Amino acid sequence: MTWLTTESPLIDWQWGLVTFPKQAQIASEEEVDPNPLADLPNQYHEFAKVFGEEEFKVLLPHREYDIAIDLTPNAKLSPGPIYGMTDTESKALKQHIDKELKTGKIHPSTSLAGAPVMFVKKADGSLRLVVDYQKLNDVTHKNVYPLPRQDDLMAKLRHAKIFTKLDLCWGYNNVWIKEGDKWKTVFRTKYSLFEYLVMPFGLTNAPVAFQHFMNDLFRDLINVTVVIYLDNILIFSENPEEHPTHVREVLTRLMANQLFCKLSKCHFHVTTVDYLGIVISPAGFSMDQKKIEAVTMWPTPKTVKQVQAFLGFVNYLCWFIPNFSSIACPLHNLTKKETPVRANNYHKVKPNKLLPNIGLISEWDLTMLKAIAR
Repeated sequence: MTWLTTESPLIDWQWGLVTFPKQAQIASEEEVDPNPLADLPNQYHEFAKVFGEEEFKVLLPHREYDIAIDLTPNAKLSPGPIYGMTDTESKALKQHIDKELKTGKIHPSTSLAGAPVMFVKKADGSLRLVVDYQKLNDVTHKNVYPLPRQDDLMAKLRHAKIFTKLDLCWGYNNVWIKEGDKWKTVFRTKYSLFEYLVMPFGLTNAPVAFQHFMNDLFRDLINVTVVIYLDNILIFSENPEEHPTHVREVLTRLMANQLFCKLSKCHFHVTTVDYLGIVISPAGFSMDQKKIEAVTMWPTPKTVKQVQAFLGFVNYLCWFIPNFSSIACPLHNLTKKETPVRANNYHKVKPNKLLPNIGLISEWDLTMLKAIAR
């Protein structure tokens, strides 16, 4: 946007032409925005370090929240398989390993264990590396620390008029693995064995360990001026004049604890915001349109697991669908062993009954929200 402002091109919308009144400078990937803090409001420039791109390239310090991986008695970890990969995946794997080694998130390992790795495609078509920690998770003592209920989070926002949403960099990687437990995170690749120094995605206790960490850091602000679900931070205010003070309190806490945010994914002083897939506006709650479109595009399930996957997704919509349990009953029946999976039963529910019932929750009634969320 800064580059476009500088060059001031002339746009002919009718013919689809863009011309420049003077010779334009080419905007390379590294030079698209000469001012990386252009999107940061001036009143928060003293917190520029929180949004500095160089800051979160350095490993964070150890804290009292380092995660332990406690195994069940007599648990044994054995090496998993090495899956085949395409040339593109092999190149992506090598790049990922080199990047993680450079930042210090992983290092070579001689562990006798070893979880397999694979790639999954993200929505934009790029590849995401996944470490399959299923065997490790099966023999790990489960942490019962609670995650926030979504209906409780939303209820806290019912009188808010203005919001600032912050996107935390590194996510789970902000928490270290406890000394003596790093060998348990080892993953096997055709290049070598590597183990994590910081908490990776995929560990069974990672979400609750990270939530515990965030709750303790912001304990006095949570549900007062901020709600936090894992690395999703939403600052809210009933009085817009007080909002900058609330934002500064959170940014001060982040900077003091060497936690950083990705500025391009942050939104400051907005009245409508998408938080955890729910659009919050002055009118109330509504469903993210992308979630609704995903229902219409969902392929017809042919197995019980595929039906369960669809149910797991549409359960996310239950806030906005009166009598959801009754409407979805035919789908739940399909998951029973004695009931064959038939497409006509599926189409009785999707999308003709679900989608017309998706609406706006405009009454900020806590009792109603909790009832719908059950």
